[in-house]
Amino acid sequence: MRRILCVLLLALSPAAAPAATELTVYTSRIEDLIKPVFDRYTRETGTPIRFITDKEGPLLQRLQAEGASTPADLLITVDAGNLWQAARLGVLQPVDSATLKANIPAHLRDPDNRWFGLSIRARTIVYSSARVKPAELSTYEALSTPAWNKRVCMRTSKKVYNQSLVGMMLAELGADRTEQIVRGWVGNFAAAPFASDNEVIEAIAAGRCDVGLVNTYYYGRMLRQKPDLPVKLFWPNQAGAKNHLGGVHVNVSGAGITTHTKNRDAAVKFLEWLSSSEAQHLFANLDLEFPVSPEVKLDPITAAWGPFKQDGINLAEAGKRQADAVRLMDRVGWR
Repeated sequence: MRRILCVLLLALSPAAAPAATELTVYTSRIEDLIKPVFDRYTRETGTPIRFITDKEGPLLQRLQAEGASTPADLLITVDAGNLWQAARLGVLQPVDSATLKANIPAHLRDPDNRWFGLSIRARTIVYSSARVKPAELSTYEALSTPAWNKRVCMRTSKKVYNQSLVGMMLAELGADRTEQIVRGWVGNFAAAPFASDNEVIEAIAAGRCDVGLVNTYYYGRMLRQKPDLPVKLFWPNQAGAKNHLGGVHVNVSGAGITTHTKNRDAAVKFLEWLSSSEAQHLFANLDLEFPVSPEVKLDPITAAWGPFKQDGINLAEAGKRQADAVRLMDRVGWR
């Protein structure tokens, strides 16, 4: 009897409970912007998360090289162009989840359900509050007109953010119209393309140019440090004019389940949690991005910029046309 009782007590002991499945995540987001999200999930569920950070290219190469032996369960990266490339290379698998479909708008996820946007990054116009009036601004396309001659600053075309923007323009406006616009932008450059969005903002503040295109979180970070920054943000393409983008160009930070995960059920559960309001709030606000759900509360800095209409074309188009976008940008001299 005593022996039977000991066996029962061991079976009921917490130490006898199976350990939660550890998940491994490959991510291009820096540790400060992703570890708090992982820590929150571990506290709530007991699931340990191991993660490896690197640039997008090396992570994709690593997943390809590792093949079926990869320890990675999820890939988290930035820009739909990178996510599309991961899907094209076969390192992400489809996930048919009613939760993900309910939480993430259709244009912010892969049509074949291989990747899902978790936060929105808007690429919009910033301008000198000293030299430009908001009434002078209207659309991305208008920055190619003579009114902005030698007044435009841009980041290098080598950055995927600009490649995705031009890719979406190709999808919506066609090759001829897009080339006309991009060639006009280049003709209006006040300086050679910059290495970063931060440098574009700084150039506008210093008077080297009057307008530029940046991802809003770069602007928000700088605003945190310099509240009196003489640069403001403008939401273009809100009127829905023909032969123009249908709203502000948006992109995503997103994730997918790796093709060779050994922990698919646990990985899907985590991905679904990442799409929840709680996780979206944390994931987006850590980097001053926007949640994919309009119901999630914004950080006060991003909320102060006011609502905006997004371009509603599916972001997979950016990836499909990435190579064409690069060739077009080379052709018109955007380096």
